[in-house]
Amino acid sequence: MRSLDPWSPTDPLGEALHSLKMNGAFYCRSELTAPWGLAMPPMPGYLWFHVVVSGRVLLKTGEAEETLLHPGDFALVPHGEGHLLQSDPTAPTPAILDLDRERVSERYEILRHGGGGAPTGLICGAVRFDQPSGHKLVDLLPATIVIGASQSHQTEWMQSTLRLMAAEARELRPGGETVVTRLADILVVQAIRVWIESDPAARLGWLGALRDKQIGRSIALMHREPARPWTVEALAGEAAMSRSAFSARFTEMVGEPALQYLTRWRMHLGQAALADGATIAEVAPRLGYQSEAAFARAFKRVMGMAPGAARRSSRSPAAAGL
Repeated sequence: MRSLDPWSPTDPLGEALHSLKMNGAFYCRSELTAPWGLAMPPMPGYLWFHVVVSGRVLLKTGEAEETLLHPGDFALVPHGEGHLLQSDPTAPTPAILDLDRERVSERYEILRHGGGGAPTGLICGAVRFDQPSGHKLVDLLPATIVIGASQSHQTEWMQSTLRLMAAEARELRPGGETVVTRLADILVVQAIRVWIESDPAARLGWLGALRDKQIGRSIALMHREPARPWTVEALAGEAAMSRSAFSARFTEMVGEPALQYLTRWRMHLGQAALADGATIAEVAPRLGYQSEAAFARAFKRVMGMAPGAARRSSRSPAAAGL
């Protein structure tokens, strides 16, 4: 009888969120005085987040998107796009990397900047998901997600977490930067959860497939056991569907056939493992390939590069300047 992880969710969508592994590149507590402005650089592959501790912040993303943030608001810019933060629309916006910052630890800094007017407290960070389901999830997110302090009771726990983060950032007690970064990671995942629960767009595509009782089960099984020699017949049987009905429904909901999805999933797992230092000889059997050559051919076909090149490539080039 298979043992069960008591902390693992039983639904495929919950399981995907449960498995998200986050890696932070940059966290910064800012003490700002009006007029002030900051230009946040593009960081492909990363999610920018901003927590307003005090004051007001004008967030500008894209060409014309503007959002006014208030204390307790949490904003997520999921696709790593460059954007602006300002005290008012006319404030100059120097690049944050050009300003002097106090280095507290390897990934945590303090910025003091502005013209001496009304104060604003802000916590910013850039994080990325290392797990393949995280990459797929980020691709589906809108350009900006804002969780307001005045939203429904469902976000009350977020406000408690934000208050704890703000207190830790202000006092900077021993270990405070560690607490802030851990809380930030949690808030990013929970903001995504709020979006999934509230936005109709989250019921479509891959997320909609995860919610589907039958297709979601087949996806979860492929995620859990990528090395298993899955066939369409076997997946259809697990979903209690005929082969033809399963194939049509999977392709319609996910956007590609089941075995093509499985191969792509395996290659993303392989890329993550290679980036962590695993060898091709170690990765190939983990993903169901009998030889390194077979894995290498599949990897190059799906990922557009040889596995050796992926192993040598830098994992976070965008963070090098931070």
